[in-house]
Amino acid sequence: MPNLVIIESPSKISSIKNCLGSGYKVVACQGHVRDLPKSTLGVDIENDFAPHYINIRGKGEIISSLKKEAKAAAKVFLATDPDREGEAISWHLANALGLPIEQTKRVSFNEITKPAVKAAIKNPRNIDLALVDSQQARRILDRIVGYKLSPFLWKTVKSGLSAGRVQSVATRIIVERENEIREFVPDEYWLLDATFRNSAVRAKFFGLSGQQSKYELKTEAETNEVINAVKNAEFKVNSVKRAVRQKNPAPPFNTSSMQQEAFKKLNFQSQYTMRIAQELYEGVNLGAENGGIHGLITYMRTDSLRISAEAADAAREFISEKYGEKYLPSQQRVYKTRENAQDAHEAIRPADVTLEPENVKKYLSSGQYKLYKLIWSRFIASQMSNAELDTVSVDILADKYIFRVNGSVLKFDGYMTVYKTDDGDDESEGSRLPDLKEGEVLSLDELIPTQKFTEPPPRYTEATLIKFLEEKGIGRPSTYAPIISTIISRGYVKRDKHSLYPTELGEITTRLMIDNFPDIVDYKFTAQMEDSLDSIADGKTSMTDVLEGFYKGFDENLHKAEEKTSKVDIVIPAEKTDIICEKCGSTMIVKNGRYGKFAACPNYPECKNTKPLDHNGAVKTDAAAAEATGLKCEKCGGNLIIRNGKYGSFYACENFPKCKFTKQITKDTGIPCPLCGSKIVTKRGRNNSFFYSCEKYPECGFSSWDQPLEQKCPKCGGMLFRKKGKNIVYCINKESCGYSAEYDATGEENE
Repeated sequence: MPNLVIIESPSKISSIKNCLGSGYKVVACQGHVRDLPKSTLGVDIENDFAPHYINIRGKGEIISSLKKEAKAAAKVFLATDPDREGEAISWHLANALGLPIEQTKRVSFNEITKPAVKAAIKNPRNIDLALVDSQQARRILDRIVGYKLSPFLWKTVKSGLSAGRVQSVATRIIVERENEIREFVPDEYWLLDATFRNSAVRAKFFGLSGQQSKYELKTEAETNEVINAVKNAEFKVNSVKRAVRQKNPAPPFNTSSMQQEAFKKLNFQSQYTMRIAQELYEGVNLGAENGGIHGLITYMRTDSLRISAEAADAAREFISEKYGEKYLPSQQRVYKTRENAQDAHEAIRPADVTLEPENVKKYLSSGQYKLYKLIWSRFIASQMSNAELDTVSVDILADKYIFRVNGSVLKFDGYMTVYKTDDGDDESEGSRLPDLKEGEVLSLDELIPTQKFTEPPPRYTEATLIKFLEEKGIGRPSTYAPIISTIISRGYVKRDKHSLYPTELGEITTRLMIDNFPDIVDYKFTAQMEDSLDSIADGKTSMTDVLEGFYKGFDENLHKAEEKTSKVDIVIPAEKTDIICEKCGSTMIVKNGRYGKFAACPNYPECKNTKPLDHNGAVKTDAAAAEATGLKCEKCGGNLIIRNGKYGSFYACENFPKCKFTKQITKDTGIPCPLCGSKIVTKRGRNNSFFYSCEKYPECGFSSWDQPLEQKCPKCGGMLFRKKGKNIVYCINKESCGYSAEYDATGEENE
């Protein structure tokens, strides 16, 4: 009778089986099995906020199967993810399967490697009910806010809106930055540079001789005063200061810094980063020569910068062998985790430092390789010696003014041989100055004044918003990606390339929240609520006390808001376009219709002019001229233009109706056909649905309604497909391999 190990994600089954052997059966619960009901509040506020949990719709078959497996097993181990959400899933599983809570064996591991998994199985523990209560408190808080506030927004702003405890704060942050940008008044300032004959030196005006801080030139008159004083003066080297500057490596990643750096270096959105990190943690098939399936990184939801002694020793041994002793500091580097961080897990690091990114690249998708390389490089660099730079600072005296020039040259690359950050590492080389001596006189070539104006603060990107949330203690790193995704999908925030900006809806809703629910959107209050949840997890306070403390003020504010606010008080301005109505000359506005957004004249019903819009907000017209397609008709040689029909856009001959040639518009997916190696493209099929086929179809017989993915099957290396309309992936080799998994097995989507 084998032991049973229940995990969250099906995609980890092979990895963990590989670690445990034949005496264990590994099955997956596929995330949460119980939750609060969707149709009602599900929280008994009058009875100490007791939650009413029900089995999640669609999970009945899984629960029945798990019950049978548990009944037949010698021992049952609950091995859900090693965080509060995972602890709660184990608790729900124990209840759903009828396992005694006090006797249930809970195991957790920070990495999916044989030593870690076997050690966890040998040392099971009880379910940590304090962690469970902390997760329950978060879930109940978010349910109360969402369930009570959303109807208020429907009545006062717009039907279909929803509010969230943390997403409302995130929206406020973006709204307030937009207001700062609008209200910004630029200040004038001037720069003054001096260049010299027969020299590469370009010195910048610093200020009066003897002053310690730089003096800013505010006006052209101040700048001209300096120019007039020095243009005929002697420029003499007043001082030359040389030093060796040490540059410390950055610490290994935690969840927040990984998301920020992946955005900056790889252009990955936070949600994509977390999905790829989940895949690397759960395991990738590296082929028989590398021992099959490996979990490549440690658990990716962590606040900590701590690493284990074993990991530090492995890194030091690797660095010594690959790079040499001079790249190894005399002692292990230890990084301090920020205050109030959850330190249950290590920092994000490679599970095995000897699995270098280049050596496993062929087994990884493009995204997996890029992120793994980033994590591996950052970790190795974090344990290496400092980089050293030879620096020089030269002060040049002219009349009573100082012009200064700085230079630096990389003396020893240290950690930078592996990883460079964005704080000037890439500019360390190439700024060598001539060998200037004190007292040396330089021959002035040109004085270059430049007028400048201060810039408004930039809009937030995903990286800078995550950094701000972390600094303020708002939310937790595991929630940052869902927060950003939610405020965009609900129409409160939009993306403009990398920048995030608020919509009219986001601004109006934020003003309403600030006026009526100041605590909900208060940075400090939200951060204090996170501290309260931490206190529950630490056993210092009770779930009921935290919920009671929150609900009293929230309920009072809700009643006041409902009494004083009505829908007539709130007007959402129409979204304007830059399209001019050719019939009446008005600026058209955006409307939503049965087939999506369209531009409409604001003078309706007097003027009924409309234009269909594409997903980018541009007008869909037949005048997307032939130059735009660059294609010729295969029948008559005329230009192909884009037309819009009942089932979307298509290519048509400009000589219609004389020539009735049409052609489907296809889009290259960049994924090779599994049958012939040509490109897979998307096409429009029946019922206006898209399907995938080889570009040589029907000569090549490959076609599929399911989406082909870049990732390879972790069991056999075959192509993976995502089932149409479902979050399930499966291997192309269905019969021989049989692999299938949840597409994005991150458990329940947190706020």
